[in-house]
Amino acid sequence: MLKIALAQLNYTVGDFAGNTATTIDHMRRAAKAGTEVAVFSELSLCGYYPGDLLEDSHFLHQLDHALEQVLAASRELPQLVTVLGTVRRNAGIGKPLHNALLAIRNGQVISEYHKQLLPTYGIFDERRHFEPGPEGACVLDVAGTRIGFIICEDGWNIDRRDYQVNPFDALNAARPDLVISINASPSDIGKRLQRHALFSAAVEQTQLPLLFVNQVGGQDQLVFDGASFALSPSQGIAFEAAQFAEDFQLLAFEAGRFSAPDGRALPQPEQQAWSASEFARRQIVLGLRDYARRCGFTQAVVGSSGGIDSALTLALAVEALGAENVFAITMPSAYSSEGSVSDSVALCDNLGIKLMHHPILDLVDNYGRGFAAAFGTPLQGLPLENLQARVRGTILMEYSNAFGALLLTTGNKSEISVGYCTLYGDTNGGLGLLGDLYKTEVFALARHVNQHAGREIIPAAVLTKPPSAELAPGQQDTDSLPPYEVLDEILKWHIEGARLPRAELTAATQFVEQLGSTQQGAHTIARIVGMVARNEYKRRQAPPIIRVRARAFGSGRQMPIAAKY
Repeated sequence: MLKIALAQLNYTVGDFAGNTATTIDHMRRAAKAGTEVAVFSELSLCGYYPGDLLEDSHFLHQLDHALEQVLAASRELPQLVTVLGTVRRNAGIGKPLHNALLAIRNGQVISEYHKQLLPTYGIFDERRHFEPGPEGACVLDVAGTRIGFIICEDGWNIDRRDYQVNPFDALNAARPDLVISINASPSDIGKRLQRHALFSAAVEQTQLPLLFVNQVGGQDQLVFDGASFALSPSQGIAFEAAQFAEDFQLLAFEAGRFSAPDGRALPQPEQQAWSASEFARRQIVLGLRDYARRCGFTQAVVGSSGGIDSALTLALAVEALGAENVFAITMPSAYSSEGSVSDSVALCDNLGIKLMHHPILDLVDNYGRGFAAAFGTPLQGLPLENLQARVRGTILMEYSNAFGALLLTTGNKSEISVGYCTLYGDTNGGLGLLGDLYKTEVFALARHVNQHAGREIIPAAVLTKPPSAELAPGQQDTDSLPPYEVLDEILKWHIEGARLPRAELTAATQFVEQLGSTQQGAHTIARIVGMVARNEYKRRQAPPIIRVRARAFGSGRQMPIAAKY
């Protein structure tokens, strides 16, 4: 019987002291429990993904030192094999580095494997820094068990659609008893079940049991959900670690099957996936919590308009950071409704957070007088509307600078897509929580937040009022945009397309085809597609957003600004 320790941990890019300390601590825990193998995730020593820090010689020197510390610690645990991810230099031609897996025992690297398949699609750009490893299997005997190794993307080409090489072919020929895959597999809607389906097919095809070890935590736009698992041909998914949380589990492997070393039942996967709203809530909360922690923020501030977006942003921020660390500012103007303030008051009372009042009427009037005096024409129309948003954005940044709170922008994916936002105004901020949720999803998540809490956190008035920027008399979003139920289906079809989950893709495609069958509908589609294209310059200057869907703005959708299409 082979005893395995699975370490699903939350690493920080470049935190060599912290990453090394937690790795060594879990190595010792594994050794104390009598395990033969401790498995950590992809690029665990430096964190995933370092980007162009990999071109910094000091960064690589620190990484070398971190590995030396792990090797030294392993000498104190001579019976334990530690499997981890790091960076190794390429001695041959090509890119200077490899994405590497090392197996370490008693202070020595006893096996080394270099990732063969380097993703360059979506959010990934590993070929920018790494050279692919050579074809072939890497196999190591540990305590009578023959173990083969792969790294993340190496396991995703079982259908041979994306690369000429399928690393499972070499593993199948080598016939190890067990395959260990170390991963930094980011989370999005449907990704967990996608992993289960893909690796279940690989295990069924090769008849090779597999242990999938993933990292957890938020890193910039990305969130890693953990959810590590074990698969065998006879058991299917025999085990699954926690989702959206660190986990350390002990497994036993014998005769092609996984079990608990002490005979107890292994934690089983949840039979049904969470709802889209529950998934989004957990993804965003973990993403914000880690983003703030890694960037040195303990507090957050949000401009409270009395609308659904700011209300949901505040509710999620409170769950992530605690009510005592979240602050709201209401900034009514001449066009603000009574509800913009009263609903903000009710919301903040429900959340138990402080609401500060900073009216902007006099500031806007002063700007208007100055504009007229300088340029000989009154400030009116769109410039006046945008001025109100920019004054609010400036006040929020003043607060952030003065008190050290992270400013959270509140724009949703529908508005960001078509540019229904003011650059240097409501786009101000350090992080966006809703930027990968369409407006209809914002409403659904807001209702879910209330259901999850078992009480009314977001007031009913906020959930039912017509969306409005309140920058002009009687203004509503539908003055400029189609109803969100229409807009969101067009945007899903246009922005995400084949990356949508199958049911969503079918629904969006059918909706757009039906809408486009009329002249007016075809005009609406063309107008929205044009608005998306014209507003790339705004998205390029907006804060990062927490990725929830398979294709989010940012690194996941790279479009030119100066183009005619």
